[in-house]
Formats: sequence, structure tokens, C-alpha cells
Amino acid sequence: MDLKLKDRVILITGGIKGIGKGIVLSVAAEGAIPIILDRNPMPMDFRAELDELEAKHEVIQIDLNDTEEIASIVDGVYQRYGRIDGVVNNAGANDNQSLENTTWQEFEKSLHGNLTHYFELVHASVRYLKETQGAVVNVGSKTALTGQGKTSSYAAAKGAVLGLTREWAAALASDGVRVNAIVVAEAWTPLYQKWIETFGSEAEQQSRLDAITQNIPLGKRMTSVEEIGDTAAFLLSSRSSHTTGQWIHVDGGYVHLDRALTLE
Repeated sequence: MDLKLKDRVILITGGIKGIGKGIVLSVAAEGAIPIILDRNPMPMDFRAELDELEAKHEVIQIDLNDTEEIASIVDGVYQRYGRIDGVVNNAGANDNQSLENTTWQEFEKSLHGNLTHYFELVHASVRYLKETQGAVVNVGSKTALTGQGKTSSYAAAKGAVLGLTREWAAALASDGVRVNAIVVAEAWTPLYQKWIETFGSEAEQQSRLDAITQNIPLGKRMTSVEEIGDTAAFLLSSRSSHTTGQWIHVDGGYVHLDRALTLE
């Protein structure tokens, strides 16, 4: 299916690895121009993947905690390309800050790192999105809906992301700008791998992975970043022209299906 994304300019935060990289590759494969905002430089192997797709792209190095820098970056992108068609808010990390051991100062710092730049990127882009009747995709987390324990700050930020998705969809409906969220559950990323590695030996790590995947109804496996990327590409495209204000769960049924389900 042609998603009609050719030459569409898409801002993507945290696009160098993990879920962000999956989204970059999916939109690039459809001919879009991903503008990657990330604190890290682009690795040569990733650049080679984009070159193989003959994809136009740009990497802008920024620590998104420096929120005041975002507006000038957005304006610069518009000046260079003459349009902005989409925004993907993806950057962030589960910092495992528990209720018992987190100060309010640490809580607010985590909110800033996982939430404030979502607002500022859309705030800075909104007038350009109105010109193109573009789309916003916010990457959320199951923690906002299921809880996880020992991650109050991250869960609060991701809950706010889902609330902002509905609020922005309502605010921008009359301008033809669509806003949706992808709710991620268990997806294999470098950050996820780093967390699994904290469980000890390879056998202990595998045991932990098995305990997680057996509770994912569809396929008993982790979600791939490619599957999330393809969903994001669809939501950014005109093929989803009447979809807004939605929380799309790309999670193998993890959140909504009974985890005791046996599929035989």
C-alpha cells in the first residue's frame, strides 16, 4: 500500500535507536524525509540503511532536556524544507523512580525529561502542521494504563501523554490536524535489553524474558520496533485520514486480552 508519504517532512525525536529508529526506517521506506532529533550522532550502519533506501534525512543533535532550543530547530527545518507534515514524539526512558525513594525534585526532573519536550515540539510545530493538515503521533506506554510498580515518574509522564493526545486531537480537529498515540507494552529495544541484563546470568536473563513473553497473548513474543514503526507510518499518512484522538495498542494483546489465555 502506498501511504502517500513521499517527500513529507516528519520530525522524530529519539530516532537514532530503538522504537525511534524503527519509525524512521518505516517512514523513510515510504519516501518521507525523517528529521531526527536525538542527543546521539547517527551510527554508520544506520546511515547505510537509510542510504540503501535512498532516503533523504537529517540528524539534529539536541538534548531534549534543553527544551528552549526546540522552537528554533523547528523553525529552521521549516525554512529549509518549506513544510512540516508530521511530528513523532518518542524520546524518553523509564527511569524506575519508585514512590518510596523518589523526591519531588527527582520526580519533576523525570517529568521534564519524559513529557515537557512532547509539549514543546508540538507547540513549536503547530502552525506548520495546520498548513499541511499534518499529523502527530505520541509514543506512550502501557505503564500509564496498567501500572508497573516502582516507576511513578514515568507512569505519570506517560499518563499525561495520553491525556495530551486526546486534548490536542480535540483542539486541532477543526484545522484538520490529527493526533494519535501508540501505546507500547513489551518491545525489544536497546533500553529494554539493558534492563534485562540487570537480572544476572544469561540463564537468569532468559528466564525473565520467558516469564514476560508467556504473558503476551499473540505469538508469545515481544513486539518488534518495525511493527511499531509501520503503525506510526500509517497514522502519519492520509490513509488514516479519519483517525484521531486514538490510543493504538501495538502489543500483541498484552493490555486488553486475558494474560491467562491459552492459544492452542
